[in-house]
Amino acid sequence: MFAFDQFAFLIAIVFIFAGSVKGLVGIGMPTVSIGIMSQFSPPHFAIAVVVFPMLVANIWQVYRTGVGLDTLRRYKVLVAFMVVSLMITTSFTAKVPPDFLIGVIGIAIVIFAVTSLARTPPALPDHRDGVGQVITGIAAGVLGGFTSIWSPPLVTYLIARRVEAEEFVRAAGVLILIGTVPLIVGFWQTGLLNGETAPMSIMMIVPTLIGFTIGEAIRRRMDPAKFRQVILWVFLLMGINLLRRAFF
Repeated sequence: MFAFDQFAFLIAIVFIFAGSVKGLVGIGMPTVSIGIMSQFSPPHFAIAVVVFPMLVANIWQVYRTGVGLDTLRRYKVLVAFMVVSLMITTSFTAKVPPDFLIGVIGIAIVIFAVTSLARTPPALPDHRDGVGQVITGIAAGVLGGFTSIWSPPLVTYLIARRVEAEEFVRAAGVLILIGTVPLIVGFWQTGLLNGETAPMSIMMIVPTLIGFTIGEAIRRRMDPAKFRQVILWVFLLMGINLLRRAFF
């Protein structure tokens, strides 16, 4: 049994840092928090604790950026396939062996870091957007259902669509917010979110919002691109370490 109460302070620090990344660049909170927590805690614990901070952080992000029905209409196909994929995938997450789950999380983080550090993906034209949304929705749902991390496919899609910075933050907030709801339901039904992980997850909401506020303040004074590069290299090292744990 993981003695999570002994790590409560450390976990709070993790969520302050993860929230600051979210406030700075609009994404990355689950990737940071799960990536770091998986270094010292069971992966099932890490992916369960992140859900309520992720929900509240994205509600706050959506509130700050403002969202109209046009945003939901624009990505309705992606949302539909993501939600269905999430509902199916979360029913299996609790049964996945920890080493396999650590490996999946590691692969997700490495892919996210490598693709973000590499060159910009080719543009996705309007006539291919429907197919792009289907593929992105399924990929994000499966990956998010297993790991609570869905940034890689969503970020790749939004960059390929060449959306503006404000639209990027707005769309990311909406898509992750919508996906978090079936994720919470699925984790609760399968027992991942329970009498131990749920209270800890709720407790981490405050550190996350503190970090989010710090991140917004940094964004006004620092070049986000430089900070993003540092974070991505850290992600890459964390992902490689998780793969080492899973396979060796």
